[in-house]
Formats: sequence, C-alpha cells, structure tokens
Amino acid sequence: MSYLLRLVVPDRPGILGAVATALGTAGIDIVSLDVLERGNGVAVDDVVVDLPPDRLPDSLITVAQGIPGVQVESLRPFAGPLDTHRELELLESLSRAGAGTAEKLLAAELPRVFHAGWAVVLDCGPTVGWQVIAASDAAPAFDDVELPWMPLTTPRLLPSEDDWVPERWREMMIEMMATPYGGDGCAVVLGRSGGPAFRRSELLRLVHLTGIAATVTYLPPA
Repeated sequence: MSYLLRLVVPDRPGILGAVATALGTAGIDIVSLDVLERGNGVAVDDVVVDLPPDRLPDSLITVAQGIPGVQVESLRPFAGPLDTHRELELLESLSRAGAGTAEKLLAAELPRVFHAGWAVVLDCGPTVGWQVIAASDAAPAFDDVELPWMPLTTPRLLPSEDDWVPERWREMMIEMMATPYGGDGCAVVLGRSGGPAFRRSELLRLVHLTGIAATVTYLPPA
C-alpha cells in the first residue's frame, strides 16, 4: 500500500540520501518526492512510499524520525496516480477542453497534482450569490455553507480551525486553500481531510497554476 509522508528535514547536503537509505534498509520503496518549500534551515518534503504488506504504517514514522533532525509532519494513505509531469498534462488537457468543460477538468485533476483529496470551482454570480459549478469526487457538500470570504479577491489558506468552518468539517479536519479563478468572484478551492494543513508554498503554486490554466483555456485553437 502507498502512503504520503510529509517530512520536515534539516536543509543540508545528504539528508535526503540518509532518509532514502533508512527507508530502503527497512524495505520501504520511495515512489516519488516533491520538495514543497525551503527556508530557515529546513525543507518540507512530500514523499510517496510503498509499504510492504508485513509492515505497519507507524514503522514509517519510526524509521524516518530515527534520522537526527527529521520530523514527520503527517502520514496518510495515498491512492492517487503518480506522474512527474502532472501539471503540464493538466495544462495541455485544458488547452483542448475549451471554456465549457475546463472547470470540470480542473476540479477533477487538481487533487492529484497537489496530493489533495478534492477540489471545487465556485462561481459568484451577479445576482444569486455563489454556486458550485464543478466538483471532484469526495468533495464535501457546500450547500447551505456560509462562505464569508466569497466573492474571493485574493488567494488564502483556509485552515480547519477557522470560525466559519462547519462543525462536521472540523471533525474531519478538512484543510483548504482557495484562489481566484476565471472571473470576478470565482474561485478554486482545494481540500483534504485529516491534514496536513496546506502551506504557503502550495498556495503560491496553486495561484500560478490556475493563472496559467485560465489563460490556456481561452487560447484560440492551434
């Protein structure tokens, strides 16, 4: 079974090699690694690993934190497809999709790009307030949920402890981030249950990706 391991590690040469060696010695295979951010002497990495059937998930934490200075921020099962070019593939697909289906494609594909659980696209109309115009599988129901930050004008992190978050979402520890997309008041919301919380570097990446997506969607056909 695959798991997503988020590590906070000292930002120094050789540390990822030490992590890979420790995991390999324990029979744990690294499938992919994404460096989320670096600064203040540490780096935050998302590592997808395959765990042998005879190993417990907690052994991942034990092995990783056996390396001096390494901390496990979160560990959760991972079932999404892996692709090192997933962002480019999404943009290429959007360029062929056109405005009519682009939002559905964006909602469906963004979760795998960001190792998230779900995505929705919200439209803030001129007369009827906001509405969900596209949603991925596993997205929670936004019906009757008050969103005080809509219409969205700037990107923002939406942690599970915010006052507006419904109690049932808090119990699921749903972490979210959102960015404007496609028009006045429209937004893309990305979320995952059980954490980890989205980081500023992930939000900036979402801003850049959706900005390019909004551009390529409305390009004239080649």
